[in-house]
Amino acid sequence: MQNILSLFAEHGLLAVFVGVFIEQLGAPVPALPFLLLAGAAAASDGVFAVKALALACLASMLADSLWFFAGRRYGRRVLTLLCQISISPDSCVRQSEVSFARRGLATLVVAKFVPGLSTLAPPLAGALGMAASSFVLFNLAGTALWAGCGIAGGVLFHDQIGYLMAILSDFGSFALGVVGALFGLYVVLRIWRRRRLSQVMDSLPRVHPEELADLMAEGNCVVLIDVRAAGVQLPLEARIPGARHIELPTIETVAIDDWPLEAKIITYCACPHDASAAKAAHLLSKRGRRTHVLKGGIDGWAEAGYPLETI
Repeated sequence: MQNILSLFAEHGLLAVFVGVFIEQLGAPVPALPFLLLAGAAAASDGVFAVKALALACLASMLADSLWFFAGRRYGRRVLTLLCQISISPDSCVRQSEVSFARRGLATLVVAKFVPGLSTLAPPLAGALGMAASSFVLFNLAGTALWAGCGIAGGVLFHDQIGYLMAILSDFGSFALGVVGALFGLYVVLRIWRRRRLSQVMDSLPRVHPEELADLMAEGNCVVLIDVRAAGVQLPLEARIPGARHIELPTIETVAIDDWPLEAKIITYCACPHDASAAKAAHLLSKRGRRTHVLKGGIDGWAEAGYPLETI
């Protein structure tokens, strides 16, 4: 056991840097074990703890800055790419937007403690036009708090971690195989869950912007629902004409009895793969109202050249 911790104390700083950097890029590799091991190795060496904290912050800030400036450059399109890289469900984008709407800059301080939000917060901050100086300040504060807690946890529970390392050492390669198998099972379950959700959402009927424009021009009864997250920190500046803003958490309780039975209900959002709109359509369909999803959301509508109304 002591050999493992001594080896980590000697060469573990690189592992901390790489582990944190890869996780913040969006890969399904948890960095917390590296931080806990660093803390256990630093139980009797405060200098090592400071070095590990500094490298963890540097790795995280490098990865987060890449995503921040990608969000600044490419807008919300980069979120689609990130959702393809990550195995987190696309609905985590909505959760990130809700957090920014409620907490604003403080979201960056707590983001590292929330699965999904940790990776999506930096590019979303860039897409929302946050100042680079504000991003660096608040993101660094959140990163230092997160990494510090991980290392402090390793220091506090170094005896227990050492006991676990001793057990793993006794089992040798078999223990490594078990750990690898459990990690592989975790990844497979996450991918399976995402595929299952995607199949349900993809089965919902879609409406293209051109079809919606024709329905509105012909005077058909349409109930258009905007499910984008909104708040004081994240105001909605424009919407598709005639849309009703109903946030996703209230879809299951909103009164729908006054909606005409002949109306064509269409939901839209501004997120990768229309995830939030599909979720809303699924919930409304469960309430007995067949609902369609606007393909491409409000961005697809605007890109097709159709007008928006200012809120």
